Parts: sequence; structure tokens; C-alpha cells
Amino acid sequence: MNILLIIPVYNERDNIPQLVPAIFQAAPQAHILFIDDNSPDGTGALIQSYANADNRVHLLSRPGKMGLGSAYKTGFQMALERNYDYIFEMDADFSHDPKYLPDFLNAIEQADLVIGSRYIPGGSTPNWTALRRFISGGGNIFARFMLGLPAHDCTSGYRCYRRQTLEAINFANIQSQGYSFQVELVYQTFRKHLRVAEIPIVFMDRRIGQSKMSRGIFIEAFKFVTGAFFKYGRAPKPRKYLRFSPQGKLVSKPLA
Repeated sequence: MNILLIIPVYNERDNIPQLVPAIFQAAPQAHILFIDDNSPDGTGALIQSYANADNRVHLLSRPGKMGLGSAYKTGFQMALERNYDYIFEMDADFSHDPKYLPDFLNAIEQADLVIGSRYIPGGSTPNWTALRRFISGGGNIFARFMLGLPAHDCTSGYRCYRRQTLEAINFANIQSQGYSFQVELVYQTFRKHLRVAEIPIVFMDRRIGQSKMSRGIFIEAFKFVTGAFFKYGRAPKPRKYLRFSPQGKLVSKPLA
């Protein structure tokens, strides 16, 4: 099982020493690709020291901030070129806890895309403000309603794809960044009639540093959802959506 975790980073130096061992404790067979956009705090140099000591750690350095969507598309292309079977999106700030990696790998056996969901039973956002819950939850409801998506957490950035999924959805043509990038990938996956599953995660706000959430990210997501609805319409009625319990049990059956 060839597994790659793609982790975009910018000024995450303080998180890396805890993150790398936590990932390998949960999934020792995985490889990590860090994509660093020239972090001024020395994140790239620190990651390179890990890469020099462990061939499971890889670093791609870019000259400046080029956007989340751009980082993931670059990582996806590298993953396909190097023949990885399962490709993760993941943040470096511990809001995406590595302890869930085995749950993803269990669920991907029956799915083409697995989403770590905050909005199914067992998932939560315990240290969010009421306003942030309202904005995030409302955005997901809006995207689901407009685009006909059964997934409860369309904006989650903690995911696992089969390589065949990325090959099918033509990700290179996606222009979105931020949350709209995540929504568009889910939308395209359902449009290809692929199997989508959700597992519950507890999303804790980042341990160190500041959140990258901004008003512009939400505006872009709103524009994408409305634009996609008027251009392409709602996704076809899905035949295969799966939901897992906190214990890893399948609790919803395929829709057909």
C-alpha cells in the first residue's frame, strides 16, 4: 500500500517536530510530501533535515505563497507520477489529528474519496466560536443544497483519494483555492459517479500560530458554488455515499 500525505506549510516550524513522529506512529508505511512556500521562519530547512534522515519525508520548496489549491495540484501530480495508490490532503497544525489516519485507510477500502467530517455523528469542532460554526456549517449546507451533494462536510481539508479518483476528475483544470477548491473536488467526484465516504473527526483549532481562514476564502467559495450551479447544475443523484461511525463501522449503505 503506497500512501502519500500532502501537507502544504507556511511558517509551521514549531509544529513539525511533533507532527512527523505522530504521523509515523499512526501510519508508519506512509510517506509525507511537505510543500513549503518559502516560509520565513525556516520551516523548509527544518523539514529538509528530516528528509535527509528519513526517506519517507520529502520536501518541495516553492519561491513564495502560491495558494492552497496550487500546492495540492502540484502534490497530486507528483503523487501520480510516483505511483502512490492513496493520496491524502492534510494540514500541519494538528487541526487534522494524525490519529485518524488508520480510520481513513480502513474506509478507503470501500470508497474512492474519504472525507474527515466534522458534521456527522462523532465529529465536532469543540473549540470554535459560535460565529465560526455558523459560517462553516452554513457554507456546507449552502453547497450541499445548491450542488446536490450528500456529503456533510464539503469544505473539509482532511481527505484521502484513490489515485484513480484524481485521474478521473481532471484536477489540473481546477482554478479554485481554499474552501472552494475542496468543494469543487467533492462536486467533481460525485459528477464522475465515484464512491464518497465520510468518517467522523474532532477538529481542534490549530495548536500554534494563527488560523489562515479569511473573508476572501468564503467569498470565493460562494462564487464557485453559485457559478457551478448555473453552469453545470446539481451533481447527478449519487449511487454510492457511505458514512462510518466513530468505531469505524459502516452505518449507511450505498444509495443504490
